[in-house]
Amino acid sequence: MLVEIKGVQFINKGAELMLHAVIQKLEQDIPEAKIVLDPKPSSPYEKRAKLGALQKLSFRKLFIDLNQVSYWLPKRLRDSLRKKWGIVMEADIDLVLDASGFAYGDQFRPIIIQQMCSEVKRAARNGKKYVLLPQALGVFSRTKDVERLKSALPKATLVFPREQSSFDNVTQLVGDLEHIQQFPDFTNLVKGILPEYFVDGQKKVLIIPNSNMISSRNKNKTWLKSYVTILSRCVEAVKERGYVPVLLNHEGKDDEAICREIIASVGELELIEEADPLKVKGIIGASKGIICSRFHGCVSALTQGIPSLGTSWIHKYERLYEEYGVSNCLIQPDSSAEELSAQVELLLSGGASPDEGKIEHYKSLTSQMWQTIYNKIGK
Repeated sequence: MLVEIKGVQFINKGAELMLHAVIQKLEQDIPEAKIVLDPKPSSPYEKRAKLGALQKLSFRKLFIDLNQVSYWLPKRLRDSLRKKWGIVMEADIDLVLDASGFAYGDQFRPIIIQQMCSEVKRAARNGKKYVLLPQALGVFSRTKDVERLKSALPKATLVFPREQSSFDNVTQLVGDLEHIQQFPDFTNLVKGILPEYFVDGQKKVLIIPNSNMISSRNKNKTWLKSYVTILSRCVEAVKERGYVPVLLNHEGKDDEAICREIIASVGELELIEEADPLKVKGIIGASKGIICSRFHGCVSALTQGIPSLGTSWIHKYERLYEEYGVSNCLIQPDSSAEELSAQVELLLSGGASPDEGKIEHYKSLTSQMWQTIYNKIGK
């Protein structure tokens, strides 16, 4: 069985954590499955090869999509390419698990939805399975996007909006169909690894920035002026209470640039740039708390019972903090120094962590999600 894991990469630690979450479940439950990854700059060959992934050869360039050609090529030729070179084509793949996280909506280029919809319809036409794993979906307001999604999503094998807003965005387009079911982020079953270099975690508060907070994707423009100032004030509030603020870069150069701005504002701080997402989750799980703008940083904290303050640039953050019963732990862009100080006090006192019942509830839903997939694909 060949399974393509779509929408993942190795720069964004959340996307890579989702990749590991899928691999761990497949190894546990469908050991005969072989994973397939699509080559791209954020997913280089060396990293794909370390996972034993087969390499997908795609006949697509921007709006030109010729992947239907792969179904017309002789199977003997395709088998030879796979055995000799580890190369597969769309026609070889039995199941697509789309773990894009957040890629389909008005915040992103229309071509991304166009490509996904074309793949979904080809999969249905050729007897393949296409599952959109739990992810944020929408808002969808562009006419062409709406037309394509109305045509494609009813033909997907399963569609899993990650929270209520995404569920509403999808069902408003295509109706409340049986194969569209809401499930939470599925990285909550992944166990982190604590690296030896991270010590005295109970004295440390992680600050995890996100460049999207000050990008054009964020419709709340107040953040453009206040974001670095707010994080810097949080750093000072942590220091004032005798704890050690530590910056953690969750994704690449853009987030690093914000880390450097904070350091320029408040003085020298430890900056962690850990490549392994399992270790990132381990570091989060061993800390006193986090002040976080990266979705999967927030998820990694909340699902381990770690106190978490968050910021939001899109609806998925509000819904996440609502689910875990800590909506009051989202920082607002116009927060005063006094309000931030009070929220940091809440964090350090343990008041910004969810109760164990919610953590176990969402883990059980993730297990239910995987069983739903297995039932649908006959495994």
